[in-house]
Formats: sequence, C-alpha cells, structure tokens
Amino acid sequence: MARGGARAVAPAALLLLLLLAAGGGGVHCLRSRAESGATVLELRHHASLGSGGRSSRAEEARAVLASDAARVSSLQRRVGSYGLIRSPDAAAASKLAQVPVTSGARLRTLNYVATVGIGGGEATVIVDTASELTWVQCKPCDACHDQQEPLFDPSSSPSYAAVPCNSSSCDALRVATGMSGGQACDQPAACSYALSYRDGSCSRGVLAHDRLSLAGEDIEGFVFGCGTSNQGPFGGTSGLMGLGRSPLSLISQTTEQFGGVFSYCLPRKESGSSGSLVLGDDSSAYRNSTPIVYTAMVTDPLQGPFYMVSLTGISVGGEDVQSPGFSSGGGRAIVDSGTIITSLVPSVYAAVRAEFVRQLAEYPQAPPFSILDTCFDLTGLREVQVPSLKLAFDGGAEVEVDSKGVLYVVAGDASQVCLALAALRSEDDTPIIGNYQQKNLRVIFDTAASQIGFAQETCDYI
Repeated sequence: MARGGARAVAPAALLLLLLLAAGGGGVHCLRSRAESGATVLELRHHASLGSGGRSSRAEEARAVLASDAARVSSLQRRVGSYGLIRSPDAAAASKLAQVPVTSGARLRTLNYVATVGIGGGEATVIVDTASELTWVQCKPCDACHDQQEPLFDPSSSPSYAAVPCNSSSCDALRVATGMSGGQACDQPAACSYALSYRDGSCSRGVLAHDRLSLAGEDIEGFVFGCGTSNQGPFGGTSGLMGLGRSPLSLISQTTEQFGGVFSYCLPRKESGSSGSLVLGDDSSAYRNSTPIVYTAMVTDPLQGPFYMVSLTGISVGGEDVQSPGFSSGGGRAIVDSGTIITSLVPSVYAAVRAEFVRQLAEYPQAPPFSILDTCFDLTGLREVQVPSLKLAFDGGAEVEVDSKGVLYVVAGDASQVCLALAALRSEDDTPIIGNYQQKNLRVIFDTAASQIGFAQETCDYI
C-alpha cells in the first residue's frame, strides 16, 4: 500500500460482519479468533434489532430514514459547533482537546455491532466512526436501557479504576465539551461525563480505565465511559464503540497496537451476508479486487472527530455532473459508517438528480418517500439498467458505487424504488457519504498518513 513514509506495519484485527435478517432477534455475544496474524472479531448488522417483525417494509424503511435524517441533522449541528466552543486559548492549552465529546443521532442508524472484552467481561457495542468515546453500561445503574448481556460490574474487575478529575484524560473531556480546562478539583474525585443525543437519548457516568480485549489482544488502561444513567433506543446492546478521530477514541488509544489504521468492507445484501472490519494496516486481510486509491483527509482543527475528504466531482452513467457546489465548499464531505443515505448540498444534489431523471426517463415516476424525493415505479420489470454512480476525490481518486447502493427499494413489489441520495438543507451544510453508498468497497482510514483509501471488494465471505 502507498504510504506517506516508511513505518512499522501494525498487526491487523480482522472483524467479521454477519448481517441479521430483517426483523431478526436480539443481541448475542459475537465470536472472535486469531487468523494468520490477524485478530478476528465477528460483527453483526444492528439496523433491524428490536423491530419485532411486526412492521411493514415501508414502515420500517420510514423509521430508519427518519432516524437517518435525525443523525444527519445532528452531525451538521456538531460540525457547526466546533468553532464556537474552541477558543484559541483552549486549543493552545491542551493538544488532547480537539473536539467536543458528543455522539450522533439515534443509534438505530449505527448499523454494526461487535463484542469486545472489558475488564474480563464481554460487551456487545455499536460501532461508530463519528463518535469519540467508547462507553458501556455499568453497575450500579440508576437508569439503564435494556441490554441482553449482564451489566459491567466495576467491582468485579481488579484492573478497573475511575479516572481522577485532574487527569489529562479528564482535561481533554472538559475542554472538548466546552468546559474550562483549568477548573480545580480534588484528587479523589472521579471525572464525570455526559453525552447528549439529539433524540433525547443520553449516557452519563464516570470516565474510567480498564483492560480492553480484542480477540486476545489486550489493551491495558483503556479509557472509556462507565455509564450509570443511559436512555435511548440502543437495541439491547451494552453501549457504543467510538472510532472517531479524537484522542479518546479506540483508534487513538490503540495506535501502538494498530498504527492508527482501520478499514471496513460492508456487504451489499441486507441479510445472510458478511463483510469485515480490520484494525491495523495488514493488507493481507483485505480481499480487494482493484488497487487501493487514496485521497487526503481534510486537515481542519475544527473538524471534530469526523473523517473528511474533498469530493471534487460526480458522474452518472458516465456523464460528469456540472455544479458550482463542488468549488464553493460543498465538496468537503464526511465519510461515515453510521449515516445510511449520502447527503449532498442542494446545488450538487439537484444536478445529480436531474441527470438520473434524464437517464431513467423511460420509467414512470412514483411518489417521494421520506427523505428520498426521486422515486420510480418499476413494477413487473425483471431487469433495470441502473446508471452508474462514480465519486471523484481530491488527488484523482475515483470510486464507483456498487449498483446495490444506487437505488433504495421501498416497496417489495418495486412500485416505489428511489434514488438513494438526499439533499441537505443549505449550501453551507457538510455533505456526508453514507454507508449505503459504501457497499462492496474496502474503505481504509489511515490516520497516521492522513488519508482514506478505497478499493472494490466483494464483501460476502466469512
């Protein structure tokens, strides 16, 4: 793989994704194993957990897309808030305090879960690239959401310890959330945290450290949130794994083990298929069928935990889309595992939409659905030629979206099939590349070289 400079290759942790069938059951402890120098954790799709199987396909799609819209709105608010809470004095005071410690919107839109070890116990957590802090529910719990695994009991772990409020980790937490980094505290006092979610969900507790286990790879002194008051639709999981770009995220805390590199490949099917999440830069764990192409991460001290790239163009069916939005700031985009549908600034979306409508003019249009305003009636058709969708990034990297990531099937009889893209509210909003458009791609996040890579990969192996 291309690198900005020579460095030791970190071991890889290969995390397998197994999708649950729609309306599937609850959360179970997922397997882990070592495999040819890689560490393997099983991951499962979380979107359908807790649905109970009683809702129609359209009702479930409407709920998922509404949650996705809430997440997009939350991410926009967070992007806009960093410049307001980060003063020059605070930035100079601590290199650890780069972003506010908050999370995304409803967690039902964060689609993948994994089981990790915490202090000798196990916790199945939601994986999210836009979250900075890992947290799990802990005893004694004042108010906890239902989870299928036993609550983590700090008293049963000899390696557990609360983080004191005058520690550097707590300073990072304080400054990131807009509090004064120089606030006095007594040594014995524990560092408290409070994460707020846009839908009213929350997690509150104390910052702590303990042993984190990833399929036998032990991370001593891993800092996480021990939540004793947690509310929200977390689908029976134990908490959240933060993979964001921040000092308290799992990626930053495991730099020694995994070199600040992780990647994933999301399968194209929504049931009965598998993909992988790899911690480390061991490319032998990949199954890519095309060379990896890289684009630089946008380096902005106010960008928060997000992985941003410069989106320079889009082509539909081989036709380049022309829009002033690419050159007026609308091309800076977040690559996100938790958002489903890709959202574009209005001017870029309008141009992409117009080209799709032109190329699909032979098919009757159907009513819009939720955040998807461009839909077609494909009833009775056995085959449809779907225009290709290609994304172009700074540095010349081009990525073709898998055909399954172009259209979103609302109705099982194909009477309502929609373009799987949405418009943001303002030209000033930040575009988001959602996971629906990342299917069958190996997406590599290399924080050490500050670059993101893409390659075609069939994500249906175990």
